[in-house]
Amino acid sequence: MNKANKIIELKNVTKSFDGQVVLDNINLYINDNEFLTLLGPSGCGKTTTLRIIAGFETADEGDVIFLGENINSLPPHKRNVNTVFQRYALFPHLNVFENVAFPLREKRVPKAEIEARVTEMLHLVALSGFEKRSVTSLSGGQQQRVAIARALVNNPKVLLLDEPLAALDLKLRKDMQQELKKIQKATGITFIFVTHDQEEALSMSDTVVVMSEGRIQQIGTPIDIYNEPKNAFVADFIGESNILDGVMLEDRKVSFAGHVFDCVDAGFGKRTPVDVVVRPEDVDIVPEEKGMLKGVVTSVTFLGVYYEIIVDIKGFKWMIQTTDFVDVDEHIGLFIEPDAIHVMAKSEYSGMFGDYSSYSMEMDEIGELEEEQLEELGEVVEAAETAAAESEQGE
Repeated sequence: MNKANKIIELKNVTKSFDGQVVLDNINLYINDNEFLTLLGPSGCGKTTTLRIIAGFETADEGDVIFLGENINSLPPHKRNVNTVFQRYALFPHLNVFENVAFPLREKRVPKAEIEARVTEMLHLVALSGFEKRSVTSLSGGQQQRVAIARALVNNPKVLLLDEPLAALDLKLRKDMQQELKKIQKATGITFIFVTHDQEEALSMSDTVVVMSEGRIQQIGTPIDIYNEPKNAFVADFIGESNILDGVMLEDRKVSFAGHVFDCVDAGFGKRTPVDVVVRPEDVDIVPEEKGMLKGVVTSVTFLGVYYEIIVDIKGFKWMIQTTDFVDVDEHIGLFIEPDAIHVMAKSEYSGMFGDYSSYSMEMDEIGELEEEQLEELGEVVEAAETAAAESEQGE
């Protein structure tokens, strides 16, 4: 990224809630005309970062710089940014046109200009002809488009998007990923997007900022983040990864899983403990006698385009994604090319990820539920229990 084009800069930003640090000395700059995504699990600080940029939260320490000026004390309505929330916050009593026109009417923009700008925005989000429709009659995706048009009609320098696709079904979500990217390119407005969905971040972004426990773990292009993760957390969070303990014997030679491999990494020093990442799609299955590593297949899952295979190699469960079918209990060999091996320095996350002993897709999906959804479920259960208790007392 070219620092000369930066539009927003966060300097040493720290934020705590009830004594718990949510953001821990964040430093980040965001370029003009960039699609940047804040990516991480629930509770990592990504939404708080967005809210501090918007002015809905104030940092305990540090500065927010917008176009070279400190805006720490500037209220949200005076910042040249707009926000699209997960819940679109449309006005149900207003039609599509009036929802989009609302911010312009608040600023007393002339009627002819309102007409022209709203028409332009509705065309941009593919809702021409929907002007008089009630927003309550629209689909989720259409409502989202209205919310985006309303946020863009003021020509903000920056658009903040807080998990705006989370409520959509899978197909519509994928369609909207492409639409958002097109809209960003067409307008030239800087988009700052928050998500916990790795595929979403990789497919849409110019730059991805991976966060964990209130700290930035890595910043880079989607390709860099995927192919060159900085630590075990990033490697595990971005896609699937086999992560093993290794020893860098010397430049371009690493030992792990009881075998010495050629690799492309260097600069770690001799006999340095490291973490080794091998992506599931980068492993070739070969006859057992030809394998660098040998193991037994413990599960096979057909996923349409490929098979997802778990292989036990001396107690460590590897994941392999391949179009070649092998059966459970089959003994196979694994072949790994040098450029399929990525070596990382040890970190606080070493040893926490990378073994698929307890892996199941169902548990993976459950783990992606947002805290908010779990809280809502808890409230429903609590209400049901209260009602049952009151009913028993009445009897």
